[in-house]
Amino acid sequence: MSSASSTSDRSALSTYGWDDDWADAFAPYVAQGLLPGRVVRVDRGQCDVVTADGVLRADTAFVTPHDPLRVVCTGDWVAVEPDGNPRYVRAYLPRRTAFVRSTSSKRSEGQILAANVDHAIVAVSLAVELDLARIERFLALAWESGAQPLVVLTKADLVPDPVTLAYLVQDVETAAPGVPVLAVSAEQGEGLDVLAAVVSGGTAVLLGQSGAGKSTLANALLGEDVMDIQAIRDVDGKGRHTTTTRNLLALPGGGVLIDTPGLRGVGLFDAGSGVDQVFAEIAELAEQCRFHDCAHESEPGCAVLAAIDSGELPERRLESYRKLMRENQRIVAKTDARVRAEIRKEWKRRGALGKAAMEAKRGGLR
Repeated sequence: MSSASSTSDRSALSTYGWDDDWADAFAPYVAQGLLPGRVVRVDRGQCDVVTADGVLRADTAFVTPHDPLRVVCTGDWVAVEPDGNPRYVRAYLPRRTAFVRSTSSKRSEGQILAANVDHAIVAVSLAVELDLARIERFLALAWESGAQPLVVLTKADLVPDPVTLAYLVQDVETAAPGVPVLAVSAEQGEGLDVLAAVVSGGTAVLLGQSGAGKSTLANALLGEDVMDIQAIRDVDGKGRHTTTTRNLLALPGGGVLIDTPGLRGVGLFDAGSGVDQVFAEIAELAEQCRFHDCAHESEPGCAVLAAIDSGELPERRLESYRKLMRENQRIVAKTDARVRAEIRKEWKRRGALGKAAMEAKRGGLR
């Protein structure tokens, strides 16, 4: 590929996030005559790739390993054949970030949802009661991916009282330390300019349950009705998301957006650091505990329990933290023998402590 064509590629693909670092990573494929492109959609072993020559349809058979985390996904930068029937994707470039969740498989497999994402937008509908624990779960996955999370409270027009809306935003901010929280009404255009400015500098992925208003939000950012939507049900305030694949779309104000189907399940997949990030205040308090391996249950000198007693830390936060940490530990233990051994060791330690406590109690009753 000549330097002139390389420059052309850079110019044509810059809208989708192509930069000098991606060009350097692609250099080994230039001599093979392959084209750089970004995957905008994947379905059934094939994908649509946007290149300097336009959008190409390509087969992913050459890069479909047994590891489900290494399959081609929306957001990947790939090396694709310039022609052929069928045309094939030959490789994908190393990912900068990857949004992964666990599958329902008993084999503890991960499923990659999107790659090379800069902003993870967690869409939460104000048409229903806030589920702070679910927001924390989404945020754990977002932090673990390497992207910057942002919580967007959609359908803000359904909460006309500004004081009530402010309290709802504050509740979410408490559950999302270090994460911007933005109330948006796509119907009335409120907050959209702020959101558009945030996502204009990179790739954003829209995440959330069905009915969270993701497609309406995507259409508002795109300035046209690209994503199909269905009306909200009067019974429970929920809508049905008709998106069945992840689609990458260029935004008119700059940046690109990946819209995803509504996620019914958001299981953690080796997201320990993400959980710690969501519950940063607990991690900070834990450093003040008397014991470095404090489980924050009944240990003396536990700063976390002291914070709950004083009202500094809501008990709901600690319960949510424990639940996500246990879930994540189970997932990791299925594939990591060392972690399984540590869990068994911890069970034995706690069992010994419980036995000692019972013997001391019995001795005191004599």
